[in-house]
Parts: sequence; C-alpha cells; structure tokens
Amino acid sequence: MGYRVAVIGAGIIAGSHLKAMRNMDVLAPCAIADIARDRANALAAEHGIPSYADYKEMIDKERPDIAVVTLPHYLHKEAACYAASRGCHVMLEKPMAMNVRECDQIVEAVYAGGVKLMVGHTQHYDAVNLAAKAWIDGGRLGRMTMIDDRRHQRYDTPSRPAWFFEKAKAGGGILTNLGSHSIDKIQWMTGERIARVTASVRYADMRGDIEGGGSAFLATESGIPATLSQSGYPGAVVDETEFRFTGGSMKLLTGRGLWVSDGGDYEQVPVPPQPDPFVRQFEDLLGAIRDNREPECSMAYSRSVVAVVESLYRSHQRGAETAVER
Repeated sequence: MGYRVAVIGAGIIAGSHLKAMRNMDVLAPCAIADIARDRANALAAEHGIPSYADYKEMIDKERPDIAVVTLPHYLHKEAACYAASRGCHVMLEKPMAMNVRECDQIVEAVYAGGVKLMVGHTQHYDAVNLAAKAWIDGGRLGRMTMIDDRRHQRYDTPSRPAWFFEKAKAGGGILTNLGSHSIDKIQWMTGERIARVTASVRYADMRGDIEGGGSAFLATESGIPATLSQSGYPGAVVDETEFRFTGGSMKLLTGRGLWVSDGGDYEQVPVPPQPDPFVRQFEDLLGAIRDNREPECSMAYSRSVVAVVESLYRSHQRGAETAVER
C-alpha cells in the first residue's frame, strides 16, 4: 500500500523529509504548503508537486494520508490538530508543542481522529546513537552511574529564522530547540524519564527575548545523575555526551563516532551502517499505522520531553530543584 504525503512548511527540514521520501517506494509526496510562496514553489518544482499558501486548503483538496508538520513551534498544535481532524496521520517535528497543555490537546485530537502521530526525535534513528544504545543495553560496561551532555554552538546565525528569537513563537531558546535533543538522548539511553531538574539559565547578550545558554543538573527516576550544559554564544563547537558506568565509560559524538573505555584510554568502536534517520522515522510511523501501535517516539514520550524543558525554565525562575510535572 502506498501513502500520499503532504508537507506543511517549506523550511530546511522539509527538504530532508522530501529526500527521505524519494528513497521509499511506499511514500509519494503530493503537495507542499508555506506562506512564503517562493520557498514552497521552489521545493514543489524540485519534486514535481503542487504548492499552496494555505496548508488547510492543501489538506482539504489533496486529502493526503500523512501530513508532515515542519512549522514554527507555536503552530505545531494547530496544524497537528487540523490534520488529525481530517483523517491524516502526522509526522510532527520536535518539540511536540509549546507546553504540555498543548501536547494534551494534540493527543485528544489524534485519538478523536483515529490516526497515528509521531514526533521526529531524530536521536533515536542516528546510526552512532543506535550503536551507543546497543552498548548500553548489552551491559558490557556495567551499570550506568552518570551522564555528562555538552552542546555548544553559535545560535544566532544568519540562516536561523527570526521566529527562533521570539519566546512567544519558539517557546524558548537553545534549551528548547537543542535542549530537547539532549533531554531526549538522556531519557532514551537510560530508558527512564527525567524526574527532577535544577537549572540556571543565561539570557544576556542574545538576540530577542530567548536565552542563549544554561546548565542543569538532572536526575532520572532511578536517580541516575546527568549534567546538561548548552551555550549558543561564539566559541568552539561541541556536541558530546559522556556516559560513566561501573565498568568503564563511553563518549558519544552523535553523527560522528563512538568511543569506549573499559579502564584505559578511549578507543573508537565500529558503527554498523543504518538507513538515513529520516527514512527510519518514516518506517517507524508506517509500522505504527500498519500494526495499529504507538511509534517509538510516541505522543506520551514526546510530551515528557516538553515537560522537562518546561521544568528547566521553572527551576531557573524558582532558584530551586523542581520536579518534572507529569
């Protein structure tokens, strides 16, 4: 069975989804919508599909089986709910929504529409991350004792759209956008939800009203401690997660490589090849549709990531450890 797919939003990430579809016989892009008609027209011409300015008109006319939502964060809820109400399964870019209240509204709409929705947490589908997860689950290094996640890169770049610097549209800055990846990685690798956070956030010298960096101490349900450090200010680029175990350690550079130590120096380990992460995401969603199950990045799981992000800001405001609200 084939599926017709409509794309809502013609930004950079839309191109990754369309490229993945070209490598999957079961998916056929049928249209793309964006209020920026030049972007929509360019992608539409590249893939031989019609373009629209209004995504609701597109869905009503094209009647796609799946809608891919790649809009700014503040529009996720509206677009996901509309697509679900029209009987479309949904691939929704992360974060799921601006807050857990909006996540709950999406869940209600998806259940009412009788469709499936998954959130594009790409950490789960990267080849290097999958290799790290296999090492952890295999227990070859013993029990996990702690995690240190660091992600530093200039956030205010010419290619980043202006809405990213408006809290009302983005939800927050680097801790919302890139922090969601780190939180997802920690939860997925441990197989646990983050239960408590203590965070300090830095707002100075960043465009708009969003934060430019922050640090946090996190604790999972079983008490595994994790530190999170992110900076969007100029400086050396870092994207590294280090895991400590009772019998060794592991250093993960997502998309680049994996190093393991059983007591001596780190040694790079081979990483089995995997399909493109965007292809694997679609495969997960298609499996959920065919088997009537939840995808790995389910609504409940993705809501938990949003809950942790909210808790980071709440902890900073309170100046104290904060429990993640469920």
